[in-house]
Parts: sequence; structure tokens; C-alpha cells
Amino acid sequence: MVTHLSIERDPAIAIYDEELAARQPWSRVIKKGQVLRIIDLLANQAVDTLIYNAHDSSERYSAPDTVVRQGNIFITTGTQLISNEGNVMMTVVHDDCGKHDTLGGACSMESNSVRYGLHKKHLHACVENYLLELSQYEMNKRDLVSNINFYMNVPVSEDGTLEIVDGISEAGKMVDLRAEMDVMVLISNCPQINNPCNAYNPTPVRLIVWNE
Repeated sequence: MVTHLSIERDPAIAIYDEELAARQPWSRVIKKGQVLRIIDLLANQAVDTLIYNAHDSSERYSAPDTVVRQGNIFITTGTQLISNEGNVMMTVVHDDCGKHDTLGGACSMESNSVRYGLHKKHLHACVENYLLELSQYEMNKRDLVSNINFYMNVPVSEDGTLEIVDGISEAGKMVDLRAEMDVMVLISNCPQINNPCNAYNPTPVRLIVWNE
């Protein structure tokens, strides 16, 4: 049974509370039982997220296993985030937004050039954020898999096409993730400015961690 956390949980007793600037990467080990809260401070900021077993990085978040286990392509309260080994890594124990994407993937310099023109290739993107942050763990591009896009709205049309459309998040919306094992959470606070995922304006988010 999922235990719903109070959205009134006091930041004063948190063990970590920081604002992550727009366009920047972040990572932290979240120990089993700890709760990570991601707050969309100014609305419609995509937060690209990956999860790894903190003790064995070959075990990592699996979008296909998560979709199959939940029977749902969207992530929301109660969703268990499943690893490539079939283990529960984290559980979404509170969600203000309603649904989050796990199919759209992360933007890259290459995808920017294909989707928006070669003159956009130079723009910083989530894959580059990931690689910069992973380098401190002696990890590289081979360690990247399909990610979660918190607060990103990616509906699926009748013909199966994915669309990136205006977000449904509002300022102050939050999602709480409880670690079910020791995990390393990797975030790119998405720099994308060419589609509506960030309302064409990347903004900061707030990250808070509590002990359970």
C-alpha cells in the first residue's frame, strides 16, 4: 500500500533543500526510505530524471518495465519505478500534477538539429547535462537509457504518434519519490527552448530530501 506524504512536510527538517538553476544538471544518492521532492517553481519546467542502483549502476530505471508493470504509459501517484532487473527503485507517493511522461526521452544536440534545424545544434541539451554529471561517477553515454520527464506533457495521438504540447503543471506543483533501495538520482533541468515542454523558457526547480 502506498503511503501518501503530507504536502505540508516541513522543509525545516529536511536533510537537503536546494534550488536547481535552469538548464543545470544534478545528482544525489537517495538512501532507502528517504523521500525526494521535486517542485516545479514557476510552472511547466520539464525535469528529465534517471535512476541508478547506488551500489551497482548496471541496474537502472527501465521505462518499458515500468510501463508494463503499471499498465500505464504515464507516471503519477502510486507508480512504482522499476529497474531493468525488475526491482522497485522508487515509488511516487505524492503527485500534484496528475501525470508525467516516460516515453519522450531526453533532448540532445543531435535531436535539436534534426527537429529544429542545424542552426540549433549548438544549443545545450539534456544528454549533454547527463554526460557532464555522469563523468564524476566514471559513467558515460552507454549508461543512458530512456528517462522520466517530470512535468512534461506528451500525449499519444490515435495513430500512436507522440506529441510534445503545452504543459499541465502550475507554479508550486510537486512530486514526491520514496526510495525503495539506495539510488543515485540524476536530473537534467531541461534546457530545451524549441518546444512547449518548458513553455519556451527554462526555469529553476526546488529539490528537497527528507529522512523517513
